[in-house]
Amino acid sequence: MFDLTAEIYHDADKAREHLEAIHWPHGPFCPHCGNANPERITKLAGKSTRPGVYKCNECRAPFSVTVGTVFERSKIGLHKWVLASHLYASSKKGMSAHQLHRMLGVTYKTAWFMAHRIREAMKEDVTSSGPLGGEGKTVEADETYIGKRETPRVSAQRKGRPYTKKGKSGGAQKRIVVGLGERGGKARMFHLNDATASTVRDVLVRNVSRDTTLYTDSSRLYTRTGEEYASHKTTNHAAGEYVRYEGAETIHSNTIEGVFSVFKRGMVGVYQHCGEAHLHRYLAEFDFRYNRRTALKVSDAERAEDLLRMARDKRLTYRRIGEADHA
Repeated sequence: MFDLTAEIYHDADKAREHLEAIHWPHGPFCPHCGNANPERITKLAGKSTRPGVYKCNECRAPFSVTVGTVFERSKIGLHKWVLASHLYASSKKGMSAHQLHRMLGVTYKTAWFMAHRIREAMKEDVTSSGPLGGEGKTVEADETYIGKRETPRVSAQRKGRPYTKKGKSGGAQKRIVVGLGERGGKARMFHLNDATASTVRDVLVRNVSRDTTLYTDSSRLYTRTGEEYASHKTTNHAAGEYVRYEGAETIHSNTIEGVFSVFKRGMVGVYQHCGEAHLHRYLAEFDFRYNRRTALKVSDAERAEDLLRMARDKRLTYRRIGEADHA
């Protein structure tokens, strides 16, 4: 249960100790050279040294638990970072930077920067986690469209057609998101510049095992790629068919559409505006929470600890984010 009066949300030293317990369960290690020998690591002390600083006697570099994380070199109190992380981990539809700046007592610009750093920490390493699905498993695939796009479509450029916001060459000009959802498992969403059979295939083959049963709607985006999987079955939404039963099989793409529903409600009701250049970070945020949802027996506290743990080996500077979007 979330206890707002807990010391880790009000005391920077307690927050640091909490972070050390998560990142250093077996004692401190040097993020510069990887040294974990306690006899070769010295905890520094003195009036001129801030708490929690160590020195590696192998590479002779000082370090703290925040080095190599999204919290590195931040002048914001670590207790505020820990509280903000918990708030983002436990807010199903997200939390705006305006709300964060009011709750933490920081400027809006600072809260906006913190929010993007937290989303960077939420980003999954899909390479190490492996593909979705597998033998005997089912993955649903679908695409959705949200907001007005800010960049021209690649296909229109390649074919020499001018970029227009309306008309046959531009259509509604919505931002394209492709989603993959494993039944009873995890989901992944991707922002694409153009939805073609080729770009959608690239997402599928990189993220879904070929031994998987694939469920989609009847879109031709999946027709050829579906042949590369163990089985590919569809429902015809145009004919009003959203669920079909074949023996013990329940064929539908309602799972991934449910993921899209939460994402869209958050984007419209909470964030309201998101620059297209930052859309991938918002997708990572919603993926993170969905993949640690209550239905998978993950509590808010466990989700927040996962977020803090994933903050390592990720850096995001203000220059990299840019000032194009203040959502």
